[in-house]
Amino acid sequence: MTAPISGSEEWQPSDLERNRRIERRRKTRKNGFIAAISSVLVLGTFAIVLVNSPGWLSLRDTFFKWAYGVEVLPKIILGFTTNLTLTLVAGSSVALLGLLLALVRTSRSPALTPFRFLATIYVDVFRGIPMILVILLIGFGIPALQIPGVTNEVLILGTIAVIITYTAYVAEVLRSGILTVHPSQRAAARSLGLSHFQTLRHVVLPQAIKRVTPPLLNDLVALIKDTGLISILGVTDAVRAAQIQTAKSFNYTPYVMAALLFLAVTIPLTRYTDRILRRSMERQNSQGLT
Repeated sequence: MTAPISGSEEWQPSDLERNRRIERRRKTRKNGFIAAISSVLVLGTFAIVLVNSPGWLSLRDTFFKWAYGVEVLPKIILGFTTNLTLTLVAGSSVALLGLLLALVRTSRSPALTPFRFLATIYVDVFRGIPMILVILLIGFGIPALQIPGVTNEVLILGTIAVIITYTAYVAEVLRSGILTVHPSQRAAARSLGLSHFQTLRHVVLPQAIKRVTPPLLNDLVALIKDTGLISILGVTDAVRAAQIQTAKSFNYTPYVMAALLFLAVTIPLTRYTDRILRRSMERQNSQGLT
C-alpha cells in the first residue's frame, strides 16, 4: 500500500504534461511570429503603394489636413451629440415596439389573427425598403399632408423614420429568439401554475433575449451609423456639420473627423458584442451543445 501524500507536498505535473505545455508555448510563439511577419508584409506593402501613388500628396492635403480637422472638430462633436441623442431615443423606442411586434407575431390567440397579419405586412414592407427612402418619404411626405397638429420638425420626423425601419428588424430578431425556446419550457411553466403572462415574463423572454443579445447589439451598432442618414433632411448632426465645414473650404477632412467619431463609439461596442458572442459559444460548448 502506498503512503498517502502529505498536505505539504504540492502537485507536480507529469513529464508528459510538461512536454505538452512546452510544445503549446512553442506553437504559440511560432504562430505569433508568423502573424507579426504577415501583418508587417501586408500592411507595409499597402502603405508603400499608397504613399508612392501619383495622387497621394493631393489626397493627403484634401482628406488628411489634420490642423483643419482639429479646428472644426468642436462643431462636428456638437453635431455628433444629435446622433447620440437620436440613438438613445430611437433605441429605446425600437426595443419596446420590436418586442410588442414579436409577441404579436408569436401569439397563437385567434383574436390576434388580424394583428398578426398586419404585423407581418409591416415587417416585410419596412425590411424591404431602404431606410434612406423611408426617411425621405416621411420627412417630406408628412409635412406635405399639412395635417393640423402634426409636427413638421425634421429631427422628429427623421427619428420616427429610423424607429419605423429598425423596429421591423429588431422584431424579427426577437421573434427568432422566442421561437428558439422549446415548447416544453412553456408547458413546464404552465404546469407549475404560472399564467401565460408570467410564463412569458419569467421563462420565455429571459431565455430568448439572452440568446439574441449579440444580433441585437449588432443592430445597435448599425443604428448608430444610420442616424447619419437624417442629415438629408437638413438636421445638423455630425455628417451635416462636416458637410457644412467642407463646403466652406472644399476640404474633405471634416468627413474624416466625423468618421473617427463614429468609430470611437462603434468599435468598442463591436468588440463588446464579439466578447458576448464568444462567451455564449464557450458556454454552449461546455454544455455539449452545437
